[in-house]
Amino acid sequence: MPTPDFVLELRRHIGTHPLPLVGVTAVIVRDDAVLLGRRSDNGALTPITGIVDPGEEPATAAAREALEEAGVVITVDRLAWVHQIERVTYENGDQSDYLDLTFRCTWVSGEPWPADGEMTEVGWFDFDVLADLDEDMRQRVRFALPLRGEARFL
Repeated sequence: MPTPDFVLELRRHIGTHPLPLVGVTAVIVRDDAVLLGRRSDNGALTPITGIVDPGEEPATAAAREALEEAGVVITVDRLAWVHQIERVTYENGDQSDYLDLTFRCTWVSGEPWPADGEMTEVGWFDFDVLADLDEDMRQRVRFALPLRGEARFL
């Protein structure tokens, strides 16, 4: 996965120490299907995810990531879930603590394709495919499916 330039710059100063970052998950719905992709780094099936750039609104980041990763235009409907992800330690020793903001989104246009190489495949899946997701991703999708509802917090 390409690392944003601002993260690389921060890493030059803090090394591998834990870096708090804000991430977004875009659960994109079209009719009775959800957009999922297979990650190129670990093969996991997930919704669209990414890191919020400095000064960027989180909902804007979700829409940007959908276009960058899957080539689709979306509207961001609502915040569905806010949660802290367990610390991630990468192969090079970098540690990151992600606060994830999961959004329920609606597809507007574009046929999904693995636009930037972060996914090896991208497509529409029936809601019954949720069993193929890990528990964290399954919760993100489940909490985001209703068009209306309050955001969840742990």
